[in-house]
Amino acid sequence: MTPDRLTPYARLPHAYRHRDVLHSTVDAFGRAHWLIAIAEERHGRPRADPYDAVVVTVEDGRGHETHLSALRPRFPLLDALPDGGFVVADARRRAREEQVQVFDALGRPSWSFAVGDAVEHLLADETGDLWVAHFDEGVCGNDELSHPGLRRWSSTGEPQWRYGPVPGAREIIDCYALNVAERAAWACPYTDFPLLEIRGDRVVRVRHNPVAGARGLAVHGDRVVFFGGYGDERDRIADCRLTDTAVEVVAEGRLARPDGAALGRRRVVSRGARLYVQAEPVQEWTVLDLAAPDLA
Repeated sequence: MTPDRLTPYARLPHAYRHRDVLHSTVDAFGRAHWLIAIAEERHGRPRADPYDAVVVTVEDGRGHETHLSALRPRFPLLDALPDGGFVVADARRRAREEQVQVFDALGRPSWSFAVGDAVEHLLADETGDLWVAHFDEGVCGNDELSHPGLRRWSSTGEPQWRYGPVPGAREIIDCYALNVAERAAWACPYTDFPLLEIRGDRVVRVRHNPVAGARGLAVHGDRVVFFGGYGDERDRIADCRLTDTAVEVVAEGRLARPDGAALGRRRVVSRGARLYVQAEPVQEWTVLDLAAPDLA
């Protein structure tokens, strides 16, 4: 069955709902996180540089805090690491700064490094490796770290893998959608939007994909669902079947909030069979799970 509504997944505890959320995500283990600045803010961004923040984590309906100190990112992207620590990156890199900060499970700064300008996606996998995808201002800019469009780094900043053109797929200009699960990644880059399947240190399969402009995808067996698109297709859901060489559209519809309302502005995180969506106000995560019994 092609889904048309998301399912409630995790909510920010009521005590924090008056605070400005700098970023939010769902990690590789299904835990939801909200990054909230402690210092006085203006227009949703911290005044002080560096600034302190708290990560509010919700797991199985229960919430807890981790305080982070001396953050520097102006446009922060957050994810969690397997050891209980966190990584916070600035989406934009100034000059030669090390814009990624790693914190231990107690919130103490551990180290920092650079991954390049114009970060579109920052996703840590179950081992703690970081998958970093870039949008066009980085790929086509002056920061060489961004030029591959998609890279994998260790959590200590060591380069592990970088994308390069392969038969059936050209250079990445902008990595629109990225799904990371276990030791595999799926990417859907501009301009032709091929579906790249990456395992280990290589692209193992390139599939022709007729779905343009998707910002999220969920993969389960031989099924893939794309979410998003251009213009009126912003809320489109494309339910597809995978062959060895192509993506075949089976059905299309529109994805809505759990109550049926339109989504509006949203964040999207793609993790294996799950597509997590957070619409404004950014207090709740919802999910589309292809592995759920009613969708499998």
